[in-house]
Amino acid sequence: MSPTVHLVKLSVGTESVEDLEAWQQTALARTGDARPRHVTRMWPKKEAELLAGGSIFWVIKGQIQARQRIVALEEVDRGDGVRRCAIVLDPELHRVAPSQKRPFQGWRYLKPEDAPRDLTAARASDDDLPPELNAALAEIGVI
Repeated sequence: MSPTVHLVKLSVGTESVEDLEAWQQTALARTGDARPRHVTRMWPKKEAELLAGGSIFWVIKGQIQARQRIVALEEVDRGDGVRRCAIVLDPELHRVAPSQKRPFQGWRYLKPEDAPRDLTAARASDDDLPPELNAALAEIGVI
């Protein structure tokens, strides 16, 4: 069995985990099986590792705030000769301990030991802290 690896991806245009969740409920983000997809031009080279229990960690407003389990990778053909990859996701979003992340293009691989931990159900509904305070707390290891 391949070791697991995760992806980190910017959630462009979303202001919160709720925004991401709402967008994923739209018909644009889903197909016939009702699972959300994120379509990208690049095919992950570490496909086996991603499908061995990997998740996509979403960066929202400069912080990793949520993750979703990756359930499949599917080829997308839009008739223009460009091979695209649909990252098929479990519909359930899991909030994670906020972690600062600088802007980047595309995605980055993330080792399981470097992944932010899931928040407990009680913490997931907490009000968001101001980004500066969240960053300071994360930097000293409090959250």
